[in-house]
Amino acid sequence: MNYEELMLRAITKAEKFKFTAKPNPVVGAIVFKDNEIISEGYHETYGKNHAEINAIEKAKNYLGKKFESFSELSLICTLEPCSHHGKTGSCADFIVDTGFKNIIIGAIDPNPKVAGKGIKILQDNNISVEFGLFEDRVEKQNKFFFYKHKNKKPYITIKIASSLDGKSHYNDERVFITSQSSLDDVQKIRAEYDAILTGGNTLRNDNPKMNSRVNFALNQPKKILLTNNAYSKELDFFKNASVDVFKINDLKKIINSYQKSDICSILIEAGPKLVNSFLKEGIVDELIVYSSTKKLGEKGINWFYEDNAIENYGFKLESSYKIDTDLKEIFKK
Repeated sequence: MNYEELMLRAITKAEKFKFTAKPNPVVGAIVFKDNEIISEGYHETYGKNHAEINAIEKAKNYLGKKFESFSELSLICTLEPCSHHGKTGSCADFIVDTGFKNIIIGAIDPNPKVAGKGIKILQDNNISVEFGLFEDRVEKQNKFFFYKHKNKKPYITIKIASSLDGKSHYNDERVFITSQSSLDDVQKIRAEYDAILTGGNTLRNDNPKMNSRVNFALNQPKKILLTNNAYSKELDFFKNASVDVFKINDLKKIINSYQKSDICSILIEAGPKLVNSFLKEGIVDELIVYSSTKKLGEKGINWFYEDNAIENYGFKLESSYKIDTDLKEIFKK
């Protein structure tokens, strides 16, 4: 197997852990000798061992059987080994101590805490390092992680459900606009994000759970609440959840407060007032709109007050397809 085949294998198999490794990036590592894979490791769980550690620990089972020294082996890593000590130790230091002499890396870690420092540790210890192999695929696989560190803010997506006549809800009652298939699709979208943000009016009027109810293991998104008014912590939103509450109205300041956190992506599910406030601030990267065939009529509350409001905010339609009787549209800047 050549380097390209091994890197693609590591990238592909790492994808399995995208929901349990988040908000960390997914990473794969393969230890090999000549054309034989000795072991593989993946970053499976947030806060636990990184991919390189898992692969090396497994390889130790074959020491004296398939190889006599780690200096005989090479290591493939989809992302640059970390150089800092966080929830786990420095992977770069661990690799050096193990005795490898040849490392192939997919992409340089965009996190300023690493960003080339891991490679420098390896090179300073006389390890041959190649990097940049399928870096575009590694970045695409970890798009929120790369975006956050390149743009110094989390990736922000707004999700709304709209009636055919552009309405959100009635003032005096809760209404489900879209089909069950669309509601199920939203659960999968929530699973991809590190945090979900809503406002006090939505919290009090709808008593939403706003967790991801899917049939696979995942780290549930953190929850963020923006409100200046009183609320009850007995509401479903707070059950078995980590919640940040903000009483300030400066939306940019709120989002910027996550700059140094692990949160790389935030999904906003709120009413028209808060949604439009975020759009006006110009800090939203993506807008997902589920439109039904239902009409709410004159008593319904508008999502927007101008025709083509989404386009007026600088968004362009990227994809559009049917979900049951609904239409799902994704807009990006």
